[in-house]
Amino acid sequence: KGVILSINPQAVIVDITHHIDPLDVIQAAYLIKSSYRYFPEGTVHLLVVDPGVGSDRAIVALKMMGHIFLAPDNGVLTLLLDEGKTDAIVSVENTRYFLEPVSRTFHGRDIFAPVSAHLCRGLDIKNLGSSLDQQNLVHLKISKPYSSGNHQLVGTVLWFDRFGNCISNIDAALLEKMDKSGSGKMLEVKIGKHTIKGISLSYAETEPKCPLAIIGGFGYLEIALNKGNAKHALGIEKGDTIMLTPKPE
Repeated sequence: KGVILSINPQAVIVDITHHIDPLDVIQAAYLIKSSYRYFPEGTVHLLVVDPGVGSDRAIVALKMMGHIFLAPDNGVLTLLLDEGKTDAIVSVENTRYFLEPVSRTFHGRDIFAPVSAHLCRGLDIKNLGSSLDQQNLVHLKISKPYSSGNHQLVGTVLWFDRFGNCISNIDAALLEKMDKSGSGKMLEVKIGKHTIKGISLSYAETEPKCPLAIIGGFGYLEIALNKGNAKHALGIEKGDTIMLTPKPE
């Protein structure tokens, strides 16, 4: 932040999160996809979930949908690239906009921060380096919910927020397709040994310390515990399977 403000004292810095699990690029990919749209056009989004720092992995700048994204080429942009047409993608190579010397382990300070500050001041991303083809970027193989037969939808727990809510890869649109009533009451959610009947509209719909399923603020199905920590209480881990089944009428 000090580097950014030294170059652009008028910059407004907003922290989306400091709670990405270490090295979890998929979690970061979901969070930036869910978050960027709440910022004004012209925002520069800085993604430094970078297990490959100091290696030969590239750094890319992406311009699309009125926003600029600066990130390592490690797949963290995968879900964004599915969102719409890109305006420009370049390899960040122009050392004129780096700090010197560049640390092998702290590119966030020495490359990402100064480059983002210059972008906030109006620098055209095309000045950062050569153009890249979207197809040549690293793309993550991100598991998607699927039908297992018998009208069941199978998803996966992706991450946990600081309250212990368990966030899945099942979005609200998929739930609406399964329950035409739109209420979610005709769905049964199973995770591990636990079965939850219906989708709640609020945490307070259940008794304290009782599990519930709810569509969270990012638009994905969550397993939660009213006034409790679902991850610990229910023994849920990342990668655990969530199954949704329509209840018989």
